[in-house]
Parts: sequence; C-alpha cells; structure tokens
Amino acid sequence: MRIFIAGGTGVLGRPLVEVLVGQGHEVTASTHRSGNLSVIEAIGARPALMNGLDEAAVRQAVLDAGPDVIINQITALSTPARDYAQWLEMTNRLRSEGTRTLMAAAHEAGTRRVIAQSASFMTQPTGPGPTDESTPLYLDAPEPMRTHVRANVAAETLVLETPGIDGVVLRYGFLYGLGTAIGPGGEWVTAIESGDLPIVGEGAGQYPLVHVRDAVAAAVQAVDRGSPGIYNVVGDEPAAQAEWLPYLAELLGAPAPRRVSEEEAEAQIGVQAVYYGNQLRAASNARAKAELGLNLEYPSWREGFRQLFS
Repeated sequence: MRIFIAGGTGVLGRPLVEVLVGQGHEVTASTHRSGNLSVIEAIGARPALMNGLDEAAVRQAVLDAGPDVIINQITALSTPARDYAQWLEMTNRLRSEGTRTLMAAAHEAGTRRVIAQSASFMTQPTGPGPTDESTPLYLDAPEPMRTHVRANVAAETLVLETPGIDGVVLRYGFLYGLGTAIGPGGEWVTAIESGDLPIVGEGAGQYPLVHVRDAVAAAVQAVDRGSPGIYNVVGDEPAAQAEWLPYLAELLGAPAPRRVSEEEAEAQIGVQAVYYGNQLRAASNARAKAELGLNLEYPSWREGFRQLFS
C-alpha cells in the first residue's frame, strides 16, 4: 500500500514511518527541514521536502506520492514557548489552512483514506461521566484556547467531509514518552524537577494520558480498520493532576509540587492551566478499542511512567 505521512520526522511521525516500512508498505514521509531528508531515507522511506502551509509544495508532494492513505501528523508543538497563544499559533494554522490544502491534494490524487491528528482534551468542562467522541466541544472557551479548539474543529470537519475520502480523526490524549514534554528531558519534566509545575486548585483535572507507542499503534491500526469518524486515543486510566504530578515528582526525586489557586494559576500561567489542572474531564477510549482494535501496551499511566523514568 502507498502511504504518505505528513510530518514524518516528529515524535509520532518517525516511529510511524518505521513501523509502516517494516510492514512492507511503500511510504513517503514529508519534512520541512532539508537536514531530515537523509533521516527519512535511512529508515527506508521516500522523503518529500514540504512546508505544510505551502500549497504548491503540498500538492506536488502528494501527487508525486500518489498515496492510497495519508496520515497527517504535522504540528509545530516541538518548540517550547513561554506564551501559550504564540506556541499554538503555527499549529492552529497547520490545522486549519494546512489541512484544507492537504485534503484538496488528497482528493486530486485519488487518495481513499486520510487519518489526521486532533486532541481529546477540548470538551466542555461540565457534564456527567467520561467524555466520548460525541461530547460537545469547548467552542466558547476563553482565549487563546478558543482559537485552538476551533482550529481543531476546522481540521476535523475538512477530514470528515471531503467527498470521496474516508476520513478518520484520532483525538490523542496528552502524549508521554521519548521526545515529548512528559519524557526524559522534556519541558514538563524539567518544570517538575525545578518545582515550577503546580497543582491547580483541587487538581481535579483528569488528564487523558497516552504513551507515544500506543498513539503510533492507533494510527497503524487506522490504516485499514475502523469506519470513518472520530476516535479518542487515550489510556484506560484517567490521571487527576493531583495524582499524576506528585507521582511523577516522586519518581524523578523532585520536590512535591506546590499548590496554587485557580486565580493564581490564571494570572501566572494562563486560563489553560485552570482548565487542564482543575476542570478537564476524563475521556473514554471505548470506540477506538471496539472499532480500531486499539490494544494498549500501556493502559495505565502509572506503569508507563515507572518504565519510562525508573
């Protein structure tokens, strides 16, 4: 099968390329850095130099590859930024403008299936039980969260509603593992070690953590399994901030996390700290298990953290 991976050298893209090449697929992987072309070749894929916002480059790369399946893993989240809105700005454009360009190219190339990355942690903060794929989204969130949620929704709509293409949206949880913010040397780990990542309020926010290896496995499964639609790709065990932060701090030998009020968190960090830390609802992975055959290597974040940091 011919598969085009947009964003083929990122935290998810590179291991995804390796797995699909190992399965015998003809893989083309894109990168926007010329220095990564040799990396893609070294793992057995065909490289394509492509800026996700360059309409002509995207079109040419996709038409040259002629893929049966496209997997879109492009983000601009790997570079930390102190300002949350600034950090999300390029990813928001890639989700809205970039997805429009990619889907147009996919339609022109005769691609039959597109799998795209989104987020499971953008639902309304109130409601009963765990969220699922039908839970209303936080479209009226305070800025800068609102713009990010709406960019994700725009991308999801394009993937699901482009004529002639089976669109699959994978709403990942918070990734942890090598190369992520919650991995050795990662931004969040460094903040925990220095005592700079606090528990907000009661720390009741239920983080839908998912190991990188399980996120990659879900994308591999989605190549030829599951009906078109949206799937939450998260672990089995939601992680309250008041539980996972002290747990990880202890594994790291770091000081116990300090506590701040919601008002302090909003003033010091931003509104997103309040939402994630004290309001986020747990997410269900039942549909991904039933339809994609999601079989988690790390169903519990506790075990995943132990293996990663002990």
